[in-house]
Amino acid sequence: MPDDAPTDVVSPSPGDPVGRALVELARHHAGRVIGLLASRFGDLDLAEDAVAQGLADAARTWPERGVPDSPPAWLMTVAKRNAIDLLRRADAERRRLERAAPDVLERGQPGDAGGRHMIHDHTPDPDGPTSDELDDGQLRLMLLCCHPALDRDTQVALTLRLVGGLTTTEVAHALLVAEPTMAQRIVRAKRKIRDAAIPMSIPADPGERLDAVLTVLYLVFNEGYLRHSDGPAIRAELTASARRLAVELAEIVPEHAETHGLVALTSFLEARRSTRLDGAGDLVLLEDQDRSAWDLETIGVGNAALHRAMELRQPGRFQVEATIAALHANARTAAETDWPMIASLYGQLVAMTGSPVVALNEAVALAMADGPDAGLRRLAGLEGLDDYHLRWSAEAELLLRSGRSHQAVVAFDRALGVVTSDTERRHLERRRAIAASG
Repeated sequence: MPDDAPTDVVSPSPGDPVGRALVELARHHAGRVIGLLASRFGDLDLAEDAVAQGLADAARTWPERGVPDSPPAWLMTVAKRNAIDLLRRADAERRRLERAAPDVLERGQPGDAGGRHMIHDHTPDPDGPTSDELDDGQLRLMLLCCHPALDRDTQVALTLRLVGGLTTTEVAHALLVAEPTMAQRIVRAKRKIRDAAIPMSIPADPGERLDAVLTVLYLVFNEGYLRHSDGPAIRAELTASARRLAVELAEIVPEHAETHGLVALTSFLEARRSTRLDGAGDLVLLEDQDRSAWDLETIGVGNAALHRAMELRQPGRFQVEATIAALHANARTAAETDWPMIASLYGQLVAMTGSPVVALNEAVALAMADGPDAGLRRLAGLEGLDDYHLRWSAEAELLLRSGRSHQAVVAFDRALGVVTSDTERRHLERRRAIAASG
C-alpha cells in the first residue's frame, strides 16, 4: 500500500472495535485482495493503489457507518471499483480495462452517477470473491514476492510490505534499514516484476516456490526472534507477522507438510518469547527460563501443527527443527529435556542441510547429553565459523562447565571480538566475568 495510506488503519486507539477491524483488514486481508486484483488486472501497482484507497475509505467511513458484515468482501468490492476508476482516468489504459472487467463497463458503475456513491455500501457485489478466491490471491502474491528473479532481501521486504500488510516505514523499522533505502528497494522490485512481465500465476508444481516462501518467512521470524546486530534484541512485530503468514499459508496449502512444520516451529518458539529477556532486557538462558510463563495454548497449536505435518509423511527440515523445539517446549523442567533425542535430531538436520551452524547446535546438544567433552570434540571439527560469535561462546560455555576457566575466558574474548549485538555482548561479558572469577 502506498505510504499515504491512513495511519489509523495500522494504529487504532485502545479499545476501539472499528480500529481493531481496520487492523485486521489491513494485516490479514489486504494482501489477499491485492493478489486477486493484481491477477485479474495484470498490474501490481494498480492493485496496491486500489486497495490503499479502499483502506482509506474504510478508515473514513466505518467509524460512522459501522463495520460491514464481511470486511474482506467489502474491500474487494471497493478496491475493484477503485482500480477501474484509476484505469478510466487514463485513456491509454482503456483497452486493458475492457479486457479486465468488461462486465463492469457494461453496468457503468464506476465514474458515473451509479458508481462512486456505492463505495460505502456495506453490501458486497453478488459476484464478489469467495474465500477460496481470496486464498488463491494470497498464494499468488506470496509466490510473486518470493520469485527467484528477486534477491532474498527484496523477497523479505516485499513479503512484509504486500503480504504482511506493513507500511514501508514499518518494514524499514523492522529490518533496521533507512526508510528512503527501503522505499527505493520496494520500488525497484515492483519495477522488475513489471518489466520482466513476471506472471501472477501459480506454477503447475509450486513446491520449489513454496519452499522459497517458507524460507523467507523463516528468515523474517529469526530476524525478529533474536537480532545478531545493533537494535532491539527481540521484535515481536516480525515474529508475529511471520507466524501469522505461515498459519495462513498452511490453510491455503493444507497438504504441504513443511508449511505445517514451520507453523509448529514458530509456535513453539513464540510460546517462550516472553521469558527470553529479563526485566533489564538481558538474555536468559533456556535452562533458566520460567517455564510456568510459557504460553501453553501456543504450544498446543504447535503440537497440533507438528502432528498434522507428520501425518502427511513428507519429511523436511522445518519438521525436524519443529520436533527439536517441541522437545524443549513440552519438557516441564529443564532436567526433563530429552537431550539424546535432540542430539540425534540435530545429526539428521546436519545430514539434510550441511549447515555448520546446525552442526554447532548438534555439538551443544551432545554436550548436554554426554558431557562437555563430547560437545568440545564435535566443535573441534567445525570449519567456517571463526567469525560467528556463537561458535566461540558455545566453546567457552563448555570449557567453563568442564572446569577449564582460563581457557573459557580466552574463548569468551574471541566471541566478544566478533559479536555485534549489544544484548548479546552484555550476556557474554557477564559470563566472561564468571569464568574469570573461577
